[in-house]
Amino acid sequence: MAKSQSKQIDKSDYEVSRPTPNKKIAAPRLAYRPQRPDKYRPGIGLIGCGGITASHLTVYRRARYRVVALMDLDRARAESRRDEYYPRACVLDTAEELLARDDVEVVDIATHPSERVPLIEAAIAAGKHVLSQKPFVTDLSVGKRLVAAAKRKGVQLAVNQNGRWAPHVSYARQAVAAGLLGEITSVDTAIHFDHNWTAETPFNKIRHLILYDFAIHWFDMVHCYLREQKATRVYAATQATKTQQARPPLLAQALVEFPHAQASLIFRGDTQRGAQDRTVIVGTKGTLVSEGSNFNEQTIRIFTDQGIATPKLTGRWFDDGFDGTMSELLLAIEQRREPSNSAADNLHSLALCFAALASAETKQPVKPGAAKRIEPAWLTI
Repeated sequence: MAKSQSKQIDKSDYEVSRPTPNKKIAAPRLAYRPQRPDKYRPGIGLIGCGGITASHLTVYRRARYRVVALMDLDRARAESRRDEYYPRACVLDTAEELLARDDVEVVDIATHPSERVPLIEAAIAAGKHVLSQKPFVTDLSVGKRLVAAAKRKGVQLAVNQNGRWAPHVSYARQAVAAGLLGEITSVDTAIHFDHNWTAETPFNKIRHLILYDFAIHWFDMVHCYLREQKATRVYAATQATKTQQARPPLLAQALVEFPHAQASLIFRGDTQRGAQDRTVIVGTKGTLVSEGSNFNEQTIRIFTDQGIATPKLTGRWFDDGFDGTMSELLLAIEQRREPSNSAADNLHSLALCFAALASAETKQPVKPGAAKRIEPAWLTI
């Protein structure tokens, strides 16, 4: 039998990755900081004065926005927020009283999800622009109905997806939108953090705490980075560790497929030492890497054929994220356009999140939009 001849391997037979020059280049100047309206300073009414609203009011006061009324079922809590941030504002006992005021043009709804829908409906009916805490709905059909109602009434309905204006996320969004990376082919996020602090809070009763309450920010980011493509399916899974103190599974992961791209989200919530947060966005013209030990301290590097750019970022997710959501709404009203964080846009992000929850339950891939609502059993331990 003739001895077989083996072909000598030549690297020219293979496509070799083009090395990125080590040359340091100037970072692109992008408008990633919250952009505020020029003159529009409407009266703002706050409904719900829980813990997170300290971040809302901190940036509103810094931006010199006018909060004229506050309301909470716990009047003392509303009075405390008023006294600390806006001493001249009035405290009201009911949402109806707040929505009836002529000096309230924009309503910030920061209540629990179960209370939001009727409040959003009432605010729209009263002709008020609305910024709703996330998620603004737990049913996609209800969300579409609210979007249609706001359009008919001629008011804007936006969502407080504050993660979009975390400095590193906002810069990455702007880089993608400007085409600096070309067409996006993959987005991969891996977050190693300690979420055991939730063990002593009401969050400890949320079954899919990571995929629902936490990952909703990153599903929204995936939508922002890959908005030119429509997701085809989502696969997600969760797991508890032996050492975690919180009841909900603190390990979660999701794979989102697109026609010509993939996104992976990995959350390791029982990392009690050495926290890390890293995102890699790969495009046909470049790669953006954002990494750090937490959400507020991130370093970005952009790799292209021209070299490596490292922008110096200023600001923090808390509280710039809350500045970004309200400022974008007010700017959009001033410019007579739809805000980038509109409820209509946010429905795409919610569809990804809902599909992940359904997938974690069924252990099967789910098409975004097929899971039209969050079932209460998915969130209850």
